Amino acid sequence: MSPGSNGAASRGGRHPEPNLLHQYRARALPALMKEFDYDNVMQAPRIAKVIVNIGIGEAKDNAKALEAAVSDVRIITGQQPVVVKARKSVAAFKLRAGMPVGIRATLRGRRMWYFLEKLVTVALPRIRDFRGISPDAFDGSGNYSLGLREQIIFPEVDYDRIDKLRGLEVSIVTTAKTDEEGRSLLTQLGMPFRKRS
Repeated sequence: MSPGSNGAASRGGRHPEPNLLHQYRARALPALMKEFDYDNVMQAPRIAKVIVNIGIGEAKDNAKALEAAVSDVRIITGQQPVVVKARKSVAAFKLRAGMPVGIRATLRGRRMWYFLEKLVTVALPRIRDFRGISPDAFDGSGNYSLGLREQIIFPEVDYDRIDKLRGLEVSIVTTAKTDEEGRSLLTQLGMPFRKRS
């Protein structure tokens, strides 16, 4: 498939290619090739997966909190999340091994691209007094983590039906070797980094 094609024809037109993936192939990839002087298109960084996490410490006392958090993540990502359980018992936190402590959805392929597009174009701009996200939350290997305070910034979440406001973490895993490459990749995809002062 050529970089400019939308992939719909080869699949009978049922699922058009996500706009952000098309943007990556048409605009971001050539810009990254030029900026970092790669010899081969395979050297250019790309998004490998996106992980959406919610910590649910209150689940040990409230089973409905676990159900509500799972429902929120399923609505936001379009995918059934997995429940993360404690590996060890920690007396100080009244935590026993096997208790649910969080939920996680790992997105790849089309779901990942659709989620990223929604995050960049719809959810982040809905944050009150939004001035951009930190350009420094990279891990040293080109991967980016973003903490969100409220799940209601996603349009699918009905404010009247949630049990409480929950924060969530979005981790964007890239194939970049450095933070500079990762930052450039996400910038090309429209990630609204705030300017460094």
